Amino acid sequence: MDRAGRLIRKMNLPPQLADAETRVRAAWPAAAGKIIASHTQARGLVRGTLIVDVEDRVWQRQLSALRHFLLRNLAKELDEMLVTEIDFRPMPQKRAAQRATFARNDGTAGGSARIGDPVLGMLYEKSRRSAG
Repeated sequence: MDRAGRLIRKMNLPPQLADAETRVRAAWPAAAGKIIASHTQARGLVRGTLIVDVEDRVWQRQLSALRHFLLRNLAKELDEMLVTEIDFRPMPQKRAAQRATFARNDGTAGGSARIGDPVLGMLYEKSRRSAG
């Protein structure tokens, strides 16, 4: 059975699909395995270094120890040595959706009700009327 890298090279694909970076990114899940691939994402190839985003620093530390095995697996999958180094980088934390703590003022009367100071509330209403 032929490796994916060998098959892709034999196919007459457009250059943007057959470039080294695309092939390496496509081979990463097979080379890393299901578990590692579910916690990582190959971002790009820069001068022989594969940039891989990992979930956190713990994954970064653990995968750094497995770097040589992953490089060997990538070379087997691609059937050539395109990747000479792997740079594991923690992914930026994704912010969860936040619920509003109070309703947004939709421009109707009563917007000054949330203002505790009566003088400031009166000034707010006056400026709102003159602006609208």
